[in-house]
Amino acid sequence: MPTIYPFTAIVGQERMKRALILNAVDTRIGGVLIRGERGTAKSTAARALAALLPKVKAVKDCRFGCDPDQPNTWCTECKERAANQQDLPFTIKPIPFVNLPVSATEDRVVGTLDIEKAIQKGERHFEPGVLANANGGVLYIDEVNLLDDHVVDLLLDSAAMGMNIVEREGISFSHPARFILVGTMNPEEGDLRPQLLDRFAFSVDITGIRDARERVAIMERNIGYEADADSFRDAFIERELALSHKIELARKLVAQVTYTRRDLLSIAALTSSLNVDGHRADLVILKAARAQAAYEGRTVITDHDIALAAELALPHRIKRGPFYQAEMTSQQLQERIEQLAGQAVPNDESEEDSEDSENAQEKKSRY
Repeated sequence: MPTIYPFTAIVGQERMKRALILNAVDTRIGGVLIRGERGTAKSTAARALAALLPKVKAVKDCRFGCDPDQPNTWCTECKERAANQQDLPFTIKPIPFVNLPVSATEDRVVGTLDIEKAIQKGERHFEPGVLANANGGVLYIDEVNLLDDHVVDLLLDSAAMGMNIVEREGISFSHPARFILVGTMNPEEGDLRPQLLDRFAFSVDITGIRDARERVAIMERNIGYEADADSFRDAFIERELALSHKIELARKLVAQVTYTRRDLLSIAALTSSLNVDGHRADLVILKAARAQAAYEGRTVITDHDIALAAELALPHRIKRGPFYQAEMTSQQLQERIEQLAGQAVPNDESEEDSEDSENAQEKKSRY
């Protein structure tokens, strides 16, 4: 197996790397779409992330890599083994990296049930698809805008639910499908439909680096990697291990990260002021803010976490406004959040005060 280019050796593109890391901390965020011109390390970053992530526990001999500590997400086969009181030993394995071809069909993605065997022999036989292979790892789609819309829908549905359920002729089979969805595309070759674009949690637009020194660093590192990939990776191994350990700790901490009603009001006020359609953006920002806090080792989110999350979650969801003319920085977003939160909290408190006064009036009228 060829040596993968180190994630920490990628020069610049900080927003793209942050989007990938936050999805690694919490796979429930919903994936990232990376849009940019050719030769900007899009596919390199996706492969490097998979090589960077810590190994995971999986049920031994399970075709779907079920997590032994999450019985509610087990596949049909593991549930049947447990019901028959069979042992489910586990193993530690590296996470998979699955590259989905643009020509992939629905059956290739979700898997197939053998109806003939089910009818003739009464046996349930399921042939795993891409979603099964990608469980617990990274599912990468290059040129996602060229993939069939129906297949993209299936992928996004599975990423959101964390499960793949296949039903044919009254026969059902399910298995976990938790993965980091990474789609890349060149906008010059066409864009995704707005409905599909919105389903991606994050969107990052990247361009080639203009700073001459950074461009020199890119050339030097690539030449070093091509000359001796193993030695090049060894030079970055300490940084890789440190980042991998940081992500592993954040994964354990993210469920403990708390938020206040003020934080929710800040998120709602921000998305409302920018005329964002629907409510998916609000949920994505909240999840991403918690992941950002966990990544930094904290258990409480801040306005800065919300701003960093919004910087990734909002650009592809806003039709008009600041993002249409120029992208807002996280600092500008944070200033806007603080301003809106300052307006929203008093209003919310005044509503509660008015409700209290109305209740008091009702009590007086009773007596």
